[in-house]
Amino acid sequence: MAAVSIPSTFDSFTETWSPRLIAAVNDQHVKIAKVDGEFIFHAHPDSDELFYLMSGELTLEIETETQEEGDVKSKRIEVIVMKVGDVYVVPRGVRHRPVAKNAEILMIERNDTVNTGDAADQQRRRNPLDVRSG
Repeated sequence: MAAVSIPSTFDSFTETWSPRLIAAVNDQHVKIAKVDGEFIFHAHPDSDELFYLMSGELTLEIETETQEEGDVKSKRIEVIVMKVGDVYVVPRGVRHRPVAKNAEILMIERNDTVNTGDAADQQRRRNPLDVRSG
């Protein structure tokens, strides 16, 4: 199997939110994607998701619940502003939404992970295009 060039792979497409599978390690997939604008809130019930920002701007909005008076729970959004070179892992089951400005990202997630997770709106669901050589 030949090496996969990440820069050449990024140069080969223009679509956003359309991941490319560049490697598999054990039961994990390594994917890259161009992302721009807001994605949908979703969670991956059975898998963590690693984001590595290669270029551009990326903010991860993380939904958390806070305990208030009595049994009333409210939702709060924690904002993770990533800089180029930053890595962040969204734990399994945590609702999140990437918001990007002309970003290129690398993601590592379990091989059966769907990009839209548990979201009911599946219009943005994409199966990664396998660009591995060999």
